[in-house]
Amino acid sequence: MTPHFLPTLVNPPFGDPGVYVDFQFARRAILFDLGEIHRLGPRKILRLSDVCISHTHIDHFIGFDLMLRIMLGRDMALRLFGPPGILSQVEHRLASYSWNLIQSYPTEFVITVTELHPDGSGVRARFSSRRVFAREDEERLTFTDGVVLEEENLRLRATFLEHSIPCLAYAFEEKLHVNFMKNHLAELGLPVGPWLSEVKRAVLRGAPDDLVVTVALPGQAEGRRLTLAELKEKVLQVVPGEKIAYVTDTAFTPDNRSRIVELARGADYLFIEAVFLDVDADRARERAHLTARQAGQLAREAGAARVIPFHFSPRHLGAEEELRREVAEAFAGA
Repeated sequence: MTPHFLPTLVNPPFGDPGVYVDFQFARRAILFDLGEIHRLGPRKILRLSDVCISHTHIDHFIGFDLMLRIMLGRDMALRLFGPPGILSQVEHRLASYSWNLIQSYPTEFVITVTELHPDGSGVRARFSSRRVFAREDEERLTFTDGVVLEEENLRLRATFLEHSIPCLAYAFEEKLHVNFMKNHLAELGLPVGPWLSEVKRAVLRGAPDDLVVTVALPGQAEGRRLTLAELKEKVLQVVPGEKIAYVTDTAFTPDNRSRIVELARGADYLFIEAVFLDVDADRARERAHLTARQAGQLAREAGAARVIPFHFSPRHLGAEEELRREVAEAFAGA
C-alpha cells in the first residue's frame, strides 16, 4: 500500500523531542512537540496545520517563537493542542512582543489553541493578527474517548500521562486507507478523474455497496454505471488506515503503562522516549522518564509494528547503540 503519511524525527535522538508527520498527497503536516525546529526549515514549517504539545518544558516548546516568525505575514490558520495552562502560555508569549505594525499587514494569521484537561474537558480560543493576538471566541468543550480532532478520514487522540506534571501523549490515525489500482482502472477502460475522489468519500462515509456510481467516459454520451461493491472488488484497496503514536516524558507507572499501551495499540509507528539505559532505572524513576528497555517493552505490549526511540539523555552520549539495542531486545521479547 502506498503510505499517505511520512513521519520523521525533527532532531537526532539526543536533540529536542519532536516528530513531523508530512501528508504525502496534501499540502499539510502535523507536528508533535515544538522544541528546537530549525532543522525543519521554513518550507516544512509552513505546511503545518496542527501542532500537538505534550507539555511546556523548554525543550518541548522553545520552537514556538521561530514558528511564529515564519508564519507571520501570511494568510494561515494553525491549530495548537496542549495541556492545562497552554492558553495562558500562548497568550503571554504573543503579548511579550510589540505589535504596533501588524495591523497594516494585508494578511491574517490565526492560532486556535485547545487546552486539554485530564477530566475530558477543554477550553478553546483564537488569537488573530488582525486583532493584535487578543484572546477571543473562548468556548468550553468536552472530549469523548480522548478524541480531540476528527475529520472525514483522520482522528487525533490524546491521553494524559504523569511526568511530575500532566503530559500528553498522542495518536494520529487514518480511519481507512483507500487506494485505487490504476492498472485495474486501465484494464476496465475507466479514466482517472474527480469521480475517484467521490468514490473515496463514499467509502469513508460508509455508503452502501449498492450505491451506483456513474463514470463519464471520453467521447460517449452516457457514462458507465458501476456499484460501489463492483468498484471495491475490481479497482479499490480498502484496509485499516495508518496509525502514528507519540509518547514522551513519562514515568513507568502502572497507570501510565496501561494508558500508553491502549493509545499506541496496533500503531504502525510508535515514537517513544528512551531516555536512560536500564542500569539507570532508579534515576529514570526519580526523573519520571522511561528507560530504553521499558520503551521497547511498551512497544511490544502495544503490538506496534515499528518502534522509533528518541529523547536519549546526554548522560549516554557515547552509548547510542546500547540504548537502541536495549529497545530492540525488549521489543523482540528477548
